[in-house]
Amino acid sequence: MPRSRRRRTGVAAAVCAVTLGVLAPTSAVAAPSPSSPSQAPAQAPTQASQARNQTPQELGPNVVVFSPDMAQADIQARVDAIYAQQVDNEMGTQRYALLFKPGTYGSESNPLDVKVGYYTEVDGLGQDPSGVTINGGVTATGRNGSGALDTFWRSVSNLTIHVVPTADGCHTGNEMWAVSQAAPMRRVDVKEFTTFMPYCESPNYASGGFVADSRLRGGALNGSQQQFYVRNTDLGAGWSNGVWNQVFSGDVNAPAQSFPDPPYTTLTATPVSREKPYLYVDEAGAWRVFVPSAQTNSTGTTWANGHTAGRSLPLSDFYVARPGDSVAKINSALAQGKNLLVTPGVYDVAQSIAVKRADTVVLGLGLATFTAQNGAVPMTVADVQGVDIAGLTFDAGTVNSPTLLRIGSGRQEGGKHQGTAADPTALQDVFFRIGGPHVGKATTSLEVNSDHAILDDVWAWRADHGVPGSVGWTVNTADTGVVVNGDDVTATGLFVEHYQKDNVIWNGERGRTVFFQNELPYDAPDQAAWQHDGLNGWAAYKVANTVRTHEAWGLGSYVYTNVNPSLHATQSFEVPDAPGVIMHDLTTVSLNKAGTIDHVINGQGTAAIGGVNDGQPQTITTYTNGRAN
Repeated sequence: MPRSRRRRTGVAAAVCAVTLGVLAPTSAVAAPSPSSPSQAPAQAPTQASQARNQTPQELGPNVVVFSPDMAQADIQARVDAIYAQQVDNEMGTQRYALLFKPGTYGSESNPLDVKVGYYTEVDGLGQDPSGVTINGGVTATGRNGSGALDTFWRSVSNLTIHVVPTADGCHTGNEMWAVSQAAPMRRVDVKEFTTFMPYCESPNYASGGFVADSRLRGGALNGSQQQFYVRNTDLGAGWSNGVWNQVFSGDVNAPAQSFPDPPYTTLTATPVSREKPYLYVDEAGAWRVFVPSAQTNSTGTTWANGHTAGRSLPLSDFYVARPGDSVAKINSALAQGKNLLVTPGVYDVAQSIAVKRADTVVLGLGLATFTAQNGAVPMTVADVQGVDIAGLTFDAGTVNSPTLLRIGSGRQEGGKHQGTAADPTALQDVFFRIGGPHVGKATTSLEVNSDHAILDDVWAWRADHGVPGSVGWTVNTADTGVVVNGDDVTATGLFVEHYQKDNVIWNGERGRTVFFQNELPYDAPDQAAWQHDGLNGWAAYKVANTVRTHEAWGLGSYVYTNVNPSLHATQSFEVPDAPGVIMHDLTTVSLNKAGTIDHVINGQGTAAIGGVNDGQPQTITTYTNGRAN
């Protein structure tokens, strides 16, 4: 996301003015004292309390664990120090997980202010969100000059927030989670109002976003968020507004279907889902990982009526990987039947981490990152069912990789495409990056060959900005973000941006996508470099001509060709004309007087023309079998 992109400033300013008018007054808070070890209690601890206060040392120095008996000044100082390091560390290598043991943190008179910067994960360690309460706030927002257009790579999950005003006069009175892609909120219970708009920064644009399995009791402000996806969440007092593409599935108190004005796409239930695994501490003080069960046609949170359904695994069932561990060591542990917990850091991967056992869990903490070396495929999954991969980022290396993550064997390898609806393989919060911190090259980012796989909050990004020298048409090269070959694959929250050919290619039957966000590449030098088979440009989302059944809801594609504003794409969406292929609620937009999308889908729909109708969505409500409405 470039910092120069414009948004609907009229909408943003109007909503900002209304919101700022209802903010609660601030209260003064004493500055935190320098960090120092908290003192031990005077009485002898019981065996249970000893266990509860123990943190597995193998989690490493970048997993920071807080407990309610720690001095709040120490907690605040540690949180503030990490934020100060990470607030502008967009392309850095530091990674952190901030974990809060069960209990209450902060108070009405002394709130805890948790600001969340790049590559920082904030999690409660209760079995349910009620296990950890933060009186104060957990804040993610933009930076002056960019708003929330590049507020990437951070997360919050599995806790309750009771908003208490802090010393910061603007980011108070409500929970502010004003983020972009790769910044999920999961299993969060906010007692007050939540805003997804960075109204404290200038400009206050935003380009998000993903929320799942949460309860926002006071309702939510979309504000300037150009697109957003909310899944299986109770929206309490409701949702404020839309800009281009706001999508809801399986939510309680969601706005009614009304696309294109307002631009709400609303599904009563989520067709299929599997919530992300999470680390927690049980009542005996033991560390465990909970793996939620798959759901079909679900509505609301998994924890509204008791514990989430699923299975609980002891930490001893996991190999805990730390930066510097060899792939051979990791693969040996996997071969012995271990699951994999990946602690925060950057891992150079010169050969594939091979997941071969059904129902293996691979869980990353703190945006743990696998970087391809020497053209390797960093991770492969065999033809087995029930594998869960979550919380990981895959970076391309300087030598081209054929793909960065392969799920199941390819057809050319005789793959069996194992997968079942009852026990699907799932990806949650899995992100891909081509360029940015360094030169990166990969033909494809994600290849899905398994049937019934679930892609839940996946962002594949060919970088449009980064460290000098890491971005350019011939520098960070990548054809396609996501290729789906398996049948019955479902994507809930799919973000794919800036790839040089078709951004998404869907070859499997009976595929479904709920929410899709795309930007076409910015940096093609001329039309000759960005065309094929008599068509200008390439598609954002292409369903193969052989497919007979496919359905998708709430898809947006934008163009901003800043290197050559005269470029055209014939259309953003290409699908076969077949009765079983149905596309709902499609949007194209041209930004900043740079680039034109001639049609929305299959030669139909009005043009989004740079310099003519900038920022104005061109829409089609339904397309099937050659007919558009």
